[in-house]
Amino acid sequence: MTKAIFGAGCFWGIEESFRKISGVLDVAVGYSGGATENPTYESICSGTTGHAEVVEIDFDDQKISFEGLLQVFWDCHDPTQLNYQGPDIGTQYRTAIFTIDEEQTTSALDSKRIEQASGKHRKDIATEITPAQKFWRAEEYHQQYISKNRGRFGRVFG
Repeated sequence: MTKAIFGAGCFWGIEESFRKISGVLDVAVGYSGGATENPTYESICSGTTGHAEVVEIDFDDQKISFEGLLQVFWDCHDPTQLNYQGPDIGTQYRTAIFTIDEEQTTSALDSKRIEQASGKHRKDIATEITPAQKFWRAEEYHQQYISKNRGRFGRVFG
């Protein structure tokens, strides 16, 4: 089992995107990239902790590669938006790849170059690529939030 950590706006939608991928064993929503110990949803929303809303993905690299996950990452949000996605604004909604090791760093940097050169985006990609810091699991009510509240969201997220 291998891990990957991505930030792409509100973690509810990206959790849903990755949960559907064959080879993904588990997806947890949480916080990473900040300085505060034991952050809460309320504290990261203040913009003072430095954390991003992220997903931590456990995956079987015999069934899906990190590069395959990167493609899902690029496709599930607008990587040109620095600190917002849709109506969600703030540094906690930044686009980020938090790499576990040098191999992931190299793959992420190569993938970002390819994505930028693809011509899909009118602006430069704003995604930060940095070594992973501690992943703090979000409160239980955020885990699988869309699945638990499907009637509220309908088909917006699948």
